[in-house]
Amino acid sequence: MKPNFIQKVTNWGNFPVVEKEMKSEDSFKKIKEFVLNHNEVIARGNGRCYGDASLGEHIFSTKKLNKFISFDRLNGIIECESGVLLSEVLEISVPQGYFLYVTPGTKFVSVGGAIASDVHGKNHHAEGCFSEYVSEFKLMNESGDIITCSREENSDKFWATIGGMGLTGIILTAKFKLKNIESAYIRQESIKAENLDEIFRLFDESESWTYTVAWIDCLQKGKDIGRSILMRGEHAFQHELPDHLKKNPLRLKGKFEPTVPFYFPNFVLNSLTVKIFNLLYYKKQAKKEVKNFIDYETFFYPLDAVHEWNRIYGKSGFIQYQMVIPKETGKEGMKKILETIAHSGNGSFLAVLKLFGKNNPQAYNSFPVEGYTLALDFKVNSQLKKLVDKLDEIVQEFGGRIYLTKDSMSRSSLTNYLKNIQNPKFVSLQHKRIINNN
Repeated sequence: MKPNFIQKVTNWGNFPVVEKEMKSEDSFKKIKEFVLNHNEVIARGNGRCYGDASLGEHIFSTKKLNKFISFDRLNGIIECESGVLLSEVLEISVPQGYFLYVTPGTKFVSVGGAIASDVHGKNHHAEGCFSEYVSEFKLMNESGDIITCSREENSDKFWATIGGMGLTGIILTAKFKLKNIESAYIRQESIKAENLDEIFRLFDESESWTYTVAWIDCLQKGKDIGRSILMRGEHAFQHELPDHLKKNPLRLKGKFEPTVPFYFPNFVLNSLTVKIFNLLYYKKQAKKEVKNFIDYETFFYPLDAVHEWNRIYGKSGFIQYQMVIPKETGKEGMKKILETIAHSGNGSFLAVLKLFGKNNPQAYNSFPVEGYTLALDFKVNSQLKKLVDKLDEIVQEFGGRIYLTKDSMSRSSLTNYLKNIQNPKFVSLQHKRIINNN
């Protein structure tokens, strides 16, 4: 018979799947007991990362740490427990005229997870990472003590925890700042690019925009390599909105949100279906350039509109591979990466290119460096590890790095920016894999 709390656990990519102990508590006293009674512990938020992060021998789930503590509406400062989701922050803040300064591509991540991964968004070149707007958090350390961490107090723990993937302790609460908005809508421009040269030129021309992101058809070759659509946007002012949106500019109408009811058979997603999807996605925008107003959920979280969308990859699951290449060699590196993917046949219909600005040197565990980052979803199959190894070689050749939040099979030489964290108490399977490969 299995001990209590032993269960199958996996993250959003459904790979890998492990059987480990996982427990959730809302009492700081009981959390301390859990930490002290186990040699190895790792915190887990909502499980929306892609790889083997937050998986360990003994997992503490923060899902019950889901309470708001305060909301300073005058200054736009929220304090909440670490298990609160960004979606819940938006539910209370947007009607009050506030939005997250930085958000990843899903709103269903926890605040604690956003800090541990130091998440970035479509605006890194303009506004940096999530940590830029975190003023303090409370951390339970290996002794079960609760310490307040900020830029002034316990600053060493503050910066080690930012992007530290949960290896410094369990984040219990956090305080962070929001940005003012006048509407829940984005003024967007979508521009089609025929190849890599054009999309890089468009990124250069769009650096004054707060939000920029490009979808890329990663299976194109030759003169069409890098065929893509750039989306750039700004929070819309109330006076800019069409008349039918001005009446309730901070409230969105309810939408139908379908659910993928079962895991797709393995044969459904293959190089042919990905090619067809990519062609249809590129062709659906008939004009070279389209300007419109869309709600923030459509702009920031298009995939969140389909619940359980990860099931389309089948029961074998998928990985998301995300790397960054320094800006000076960004185009050359991305071209080589896209050529390698196209020739492998392991296409991704969720291929997203973004521009990173200068990194904060104090946040030494954060993923972004100034350059271009590409995120790709790959269905798990027998050939995938070979492709990942090739991509790792290219990323290393061009002085890049991979994103630990999405990693489950990359080489340790690209993941060693956590080398300063060697805490024997807070350990993940990912951390063990990195250390053992060194």
